[in-house]
Amino acid sequence: MAKEETQINIVSHGTRFDGKITSPGSLRVDGLVNGDISLTGDLVIGANGEITGNIDAQTVTVGGKITGNINAKSKLVFENKARIRGDIRAAKLVIDEGAMFDGKCDMSADRKPTELFR
Repeated sequence: MAKEETQINIVSHGTRFDGKITSPGSLRVDGLVNGDISLTGDLVIGANGEITGNIDAQTVTVGGKITGNINAKSKLVFENKARIRGDIRAAKLVIDEGAMFDGKCDMSADRKPTELFR
């Protein structure tokens, strides 16, 4: 049986997407997304990317703007120009100098995802 290819999706600069995105792969956002994102893989938000909605992914790297809650199962990275307004949950957290974050942070491993942000 052949190994499945890793699926990579892109919302390009200048593109606006309204609605929920779910994927068994990864996603890069350089445009505008209004809606929740749920991925089995990773999410990368470029410097021009903007998301209004909740995020659930393996690793999340933010270079742009997010308004919504983030659940990163593995690692969450805020690059220096990142602007985040919302609560976050991550096993590992990296915040570069210059990033802005307004919200609550939960890094406890003993809580169930359903208990997040109550």
